[in-house]
Order: sequence, then structure tokens, then C-alpha cells
Amino acid sequence: MNDSSLPLADRTLFALAEGYAWLPNRMRETSDDVLRTRLLGQQAIAVRGPDAVRFFYDERHVRRDGAIPEPVRGTLFGHGAVHTLDGEAHRARKSLFLPLLHPDAVTGLVEEVSAAWEEAERSWSAAPAPVVLFDEAGVILTRGVCRWAGVPLEDDAARALAGDLQAMVDGFATLGPRHWRARRARGRQQARLARLVEDVRAGRLSTPPAPDGVLARVAGHRDASGGLLDARTAAVELLNVIRPTVAVSWFVAFAAHALHRWPGTRERLRAGDTAYATAFAHEVRRFYPFAPFLGGRAVRDLTWRGVPIPAGALVLLDVYGQNHDDRLWKDPYAFRPERFVGRPPGPDELIPQGGADPAEGHRCPGEHMTIGLLEALAFRLARLTYTVPEQDLTIALRRIPTRPRSGFALTDVRVPADRTVGA
Repeated sequence: MNDSSLPLADRTLFALAEGYAWLPNRMRETSDDVLRTRLLGQQAIAVRGPDAVRFFYDERHVRRDGAIPEPVRGTLFGHGAVHTLDGEAHRARKSLFLPLLHPDAVTGLVEEVSAAWEEAERSWSAAPAPVVLFDEAGVILTRGVCRWAGVPLEDDAARALAGDLQAMVDGFATLGPRHWRARRARGRQQARLARLVEDVRAGRLSTPPAPDGVLARVAGHRDASGGLLDARTAAVELLNVIRPTVAVSWFVAFAAHALHRWPGTRERLRAGDTAYATAFAHEVRRFYPFAPFLGGRAVRDLTWRGVPIPAGALVLLDVYGQNHDDRLWKDPYAFRPERFVGRPPGPDELIPQGGADPAEGHRCPGEHMTIGLLEALAFRLARLTYTVPEQDLTIALRRIPTRPRSGFALTDVRVPADRTVGA
């Protein structure tokens, strides 16, 4: 057990240097899945495990207000976003997202993205240079989500928008050039979408958005106070539908990496086994790194596993460590989709996008979206024939968020004559 009387040294530089490994490495030094540390000059308590997930997502224990650092708000989520709210304000704002991202509603998004993928395949076959899958997946997801959401997008603007959306994700965990690119990207797109919201409300669009579509719902949403969101906040939340969709490009690159390293998975997917595709999507999200940990603040003086947590202290949930905990996952550093065939993961076990109930807590309501998109695109990727040229496929754990360093380049792409897939 940790001795709460010992002074704590700030570990921010170690966290930046070690990346995903920092917190799991420190947690291995404890025997009770709780660690006292210091981060960003503040006392922090790190926890791990299904019980810790339930503790972390209990609003009587941990709040989000004031917990997300400004650099993350200014790049990834946006100021005033749903992720930063608690209590009734959070529930009222989240009511905007839940119907839009319900599994039934997500079917339309998957169809639009799948259609955009098939359009892109035709150009890949004739491409004179290698196709960088990470970049192409970003453009495909951007086109698909904008069509689905009713956000106007000219064909020649899709690549620039995809670059901005990927930059917002790529720069949230660094203070270097990536961070400033992310801030500039958010500023551009937030301003553009705020103008779009104002045009919708004023009836200035030549083609009004579908009343039950994402754009119209965001423009017309009323918060707990009963008032419309200001245009800037509406733009933030519109981005919080579009940006996470495009973030699936990280998982698409990881899926290609998995198919390359474990070619037996390709044959199972090519056979059209939908249960295996779901298991493959879960295993990609478990095995490959995305969010290292999540943070909140203690609502009051608390105790966890005998360790005191003062009111206002940072509480960190070790996401990457839990997704690789050998008490939850046999051979956690082996890629085995079979572990999820016939055994869907418990909501507090597999937490790449947070834990608890998305309807009541802070778990990402877009998790079904991520799984559905990854299933559909993994099927399509597995059915392509291509060459993987010599390249750097290193996935550096010091870089957050990480991905295959080359972006996963393909050459000699051939599209199957029969496009029928199991998704």
C-alpha cells in the first residue's frame, strides 16, 4: 500500500517521456491497483480495474468539471463541450448525442462511410504512388460523416477538412508543433461550423438540413436552461460528432497492421464471419493504444483501497494498463480476436472509450459507431489485394496518440470483383 505521508515528486516530464507505458509501469510497483503521484503540479491518484471504473464514473466520487487540462479542451474536445460538464447539465447536453449515436442510427453512418470507401478504392487501383491508408481513411470517414450529418462539403475540400480533424486528435497530448497545428485546425473548423449553425437558424441554406439529421438537431438543441446553444458551442458539439468519426482512421491503420502481422485474421474476415468481425474490432481497440488514461477530480474527501483522496485531487483511470491487465485478459500482449467470439466484453472491463453507461455517465456514446465502422472497414480492407512495401511500421508508445509511423502504405491495390461483404 502507498504511504500517504511520503512527499510526491511531480511526474509530468516522466509521463511525457514514457507515453503509454508511464502509468502501467508505475502501477506495477503497487499491489492494490492504486497509485499516489503528482501530475501537472497537482496531487493525483491513479486507479485501475473494473471496480475502479465504477468508482471513477460515480458522480458522487469524481467530476469532470475542471479536470480536463486546457490544452486538451483547446484541441480535442473544445471549450464548453459535453465532456467538461457534470450532473444535469451533462445529462441535458448528452441527450443531444444519444439518439444520434444509437446503434440503429449509426447504421446510416456506416452505409455512407462504406460507400465513400468503395468510391476511393477505384482511385487506389490506378494510383501511381503508394496509398497511405491512414490519410485515405481520414478522407473517407470525413466524406461519409459529413454526408450522414448533413454538413455541406465540396469534394475538393474533403482532404483539407480531414487533415484538420486528424490534427485535432493528433495534437491533444503534446505541447509541441502538433499541439499548435491542432489549435489552428480547431479554430478554423469551429468558426466555419459556427457560421453554418447561424445559417441553419436563419434559414439561409439553399437546401435546408433534414429535420432529424445531426446538423438540424445540433442547431436546434436546448440545454438544461432551456436556451439554444450559442453558435460557438453548437459548433464545438457538431465537431464532437464529426471529429471522433474521423478518429477511427487510427483504428483503420491499426486494423491493417493487425491483418499484416497476423494474416490468419484476414481469412476469417474474408469468409464474411460477422461475429468474428465484431471480435476483431474489439481486439483492435483493446490491443492497440489510443487513450492512455482518463482524468477527473474528487468531489469530496474519499478513500480508495485504503488510500486517501483529498477533495479536488486528480483521479486518473489507467485505460491502457487495464486493457492489457493479465488478470482480465489471458496473454494480454497477444492479438487474439477469438477471446471475444461468443463473449462480448463487460462494460467495465474493456474501456478504450471509457466505462460505465453512456446514457447516464461519461462513457463515449459513439462507441457503437466506432465498432460498427471498424467492422465494416475491416471487412473491406481484408478483401482488398495489395502489397505492403518496405516501410516503418513502428508503433511508438512514447507518442500519444500513436499509430504506425508510416501511416501504413499500400501499393498494387486490387479491388475484388465481388464487393459483397458480411457487414
